[in-house]
Amino acid sequence: MSNTPRKVQQLFDLTGRVALVTGGSRGLGLQMAHALGEAGAKVVISSRKAADLEQAVMALQDAGIDARWVAADAGNPADIERLVGETLERMGDVDILVNNAGATWGAPAQDHPLEAWDKVMNLNVRGYFLLSQAIAKRSMIARKKGRIINVASIAGLGGNPPFMQTIAYNTSKGAVVNFTRALACEWGQLGINVNAIAPGFFPSKMTAGLLGAVGEDNIAKHAPLLRVGDDEDLKGATVLLASDAGKHITGQILAVDGGVSACTGG
Repeated sequence: MSNTPRKVQQLFDLTGRVALVTGGSRGLGLQMAHALGEAGAKVVISSRKAADLEQAVMALQDAGIDARWVAADAGNPADIERLVGETLERMGDVDILVNNAGATWGAPAQDHPLEAWDKVMNLNVRGYFLLSQAIAKRSMIARKKGRIINVASIAGLGGNPPFMQTIAYNTSKGAVVNFTRALACEWGQLGINVNAIAPGFFPSKMTAGLLGAVGEDNIAKHAPLLRVGDDEDLKGATVLLASDAGKHITGQILAVDGGVSACTGG
């Protein structure tokens, strides 16, 4: 590498890199896929439903992004292996992995179904681990190069207001926070940066019921910026952590929440 510092545009440039984004057919995952593609990366998105993926890839391609899709359940070990194999076969080495696929379940803790607990934990925690492990072993470790971005949540930084009863989701996202730190400490010497983004409230299919019941304005008033996230608020953080602009950042949890966690001690 030259001793001459690169310009900031060069540091954020992802041209020639390959990114895999799970849960990438809609919402936050699709926003992150757009960000990576707009910065120059080739993007593979994955989720369970082929029809949703086809529509999302069309939107990405219409934006000038080289995008492909692989349908897979990120909570299923066999599907994870197939996702990794197909991605490597079609696109070559993966430089950027975004673990975003997730599930939630609303129920009082005393009545929370065991099967729902297992579903949330398997997708939100075990799935992140298995996919990170597979991509690292098959693509990143040998090259001593890679970026892993885990999508956590401010729900993983603390408890909930009384109107939210998502014990499994909060627990899983707390696990993602420390999974990120532990993996960063272990894999830094292998050239792999591991960080997490912890979004606050964003309109999405997952939050639609809550936003409808409580009201977006009522949720927004708890944030210092007096707003919820929009369809571009994750873009900058994603590209920072995926690019050379963030090459000296690892093991960090970046809250993108309008300031909520700063005021609640998260």
